[in-house]
Amino acid sequence: MTEAADRIFVNGEVHTLADPDDGGDAVREAVAVRDGEIVRTGRTHDVELLAGVDTDVIDLGGRVLLPGFVDAHTHLTTVGRYLVHADLSAADDPGEAVDLLAERAAEVEHEASGEENPESGDWVLGYGYDESTWAESRYLTRADLDRVSTERPVAAFREDMHVAAVNGVALDRFADALADAPDGTVPTDDDGEPTGVLLEAAIDPIYRAVEPGPAETRAVVEAALDGCAARGITGFHDMVRDSHAPRVYRDLDAAGELTARVRINYWSDHLDAAREVGLATNAGSEMVATGAIKSYTDGSFGGRTARLSEPYADAPDETGQWVVDPDELDETVAAATEAGFQFTAHAIGDEAVDAVLDAYEDASRTDADEARHRVEHAELADDDAIERFAETGAVASVQPNFLKWAQEGGLYEERLGPERTAETNRYRDMLDAGVRLAFGSDGMPMDPLFGVHHAVNAPAEAQRLTVTEALRAYTSGAAYAGFDEDRLGTIEAGKRADLVALDASPWERADAIDEIDVALTVVDGETVFDGR
Repeated sequence: MTEAADRIFVNGEVHTLADPDDGGDAVREAVAVRDGEIVRTGRTHDVELLAGVDTDVIDLGGRVLLPGFVDAHTHLTTVGRYLVHADLSAADDPGEAVDLLAERAAEVEHEASGEENPESGDWVLGYGYDESTWAESRYLTRADLDRVSTERPVAAFREDMHVAAVNGVALDRFADALADAPDGTVPTDDDGEPTGVLLEAAIDPIYRAVEPGPAETRAVVEAALDGCAARGITGFHDMVRDSHAPRVYRDLDAAGELTARVRINYWSDHLDAAREVGLATNAGSEMVATGAIKSYTDGSFGGRTARLSEPYADAPDETGQWVVDPDELDETVAAATEAGFQFTAHAIGDEAVDAVLDAYEDASRTDADEARHRVEHAELADDDAIERFAETGAVASVQPNFLKWAQEGGLYEERLGPERTAETNRYRDMLDAGVRLAFGSDGMPMDPLFGVHHAVNAPAEAQRLTVTEALRAYTSGAAYAGFDEDRLGTIEAGKRADLVALDASPWERADAIDEIDVALTVVDGETVFDGR
């Protein structure tokens, strides 16, 4: 006698997203789950045969059921800080950003006077501003943040985290560290005084000062996990910045309270420590696993620090910066590969993408062939680079939500000009060349349907993906980037039951996918969000 299912989902439009090679998408009506594993898909009548006395039957009411989304690149604690500190992503201009920070300053004052003093101390913090959307397109400065407070340190982080602004209190507090910062990372005014804008490595002392302790890290992680569940995210690859986050993930896992699968990617300066304690790529539990060793190469377009072969359109004397120079990158990739780790490198500009692919090709002469090394972002990759992606098997871990900057008059056009803007984020060309494509968000915002919408409706029509292709990049493509294609990414018997139900079909609403609501999110067969 066939054992009954724990839970069955019936009367739905189930898109398995399987069999990508034949261009099809098998559609079913129902799914049965036992012990967190999918055991049958098919017609509702057939799957209902697995219903027993204790089986939980969930009527989807015609909703679309998909594999759970896997965000291949995010910073979860940063996403959580939007929810705990000032969320500047909603600001429409510098004045509104200052107002939001002032509101947060009042909350900090109240918290400091009570019993619950946050671990980040006396700082007033804001995250996520994007000046490219403002009519007054400029960075926040010391003058802006001095309006928030002249007694407490204030810091506002641009959405890409490659640019920050601080007030006079913070500049004074970190004067010695900023004096030693690399050239060009602490801009000054005509009188030689710091403007309060910080770029790249100059932000590091601020990051260290505001890093939350264990209790606050857990609070921001839990807040962000709630947001993940509400957006259908059942797994994510975290480019871990905060030192306490790995412990928080493992503690939540041990307590059975982790509501999404986590792949922890460690910064390259932790490589020696990772080797010493015996960590290895893919080691861990069903819910928390070690991922790649991560490094930078260049910066961002927003900060004009992405490394380009030709100057910026709005700064003819600038071609960006090496955050990690190619020689150092080569050494780190080789060391990580020899130690058996997957490697992933941030590279945005065309020169940076080439440098990473060079390093991977050098490493492949040893034992990198099965490593699935990744390039994060790859926003400006030329024809040769795309061909090299395909030849080396490197994964293009890209963020389709960045296409919000590709609109006419947007950030890309301002920084690169119209011609190079059309050459950014070439997802169609990558897929057609056989490149492994994995979608993530970088937390800008952490919302897969927003990213899928932009990939399907890209401003450059020649680079648009079909709805099915975009969804696969956020499911099976991201699963492949994390060595998880055998257990995640499609709805098939034998896979883990990580699922998301949508209130409407993205195929039928292709021009408004970002407006579709998530109705239900399931991780390992358990409901973690129910918005029905």
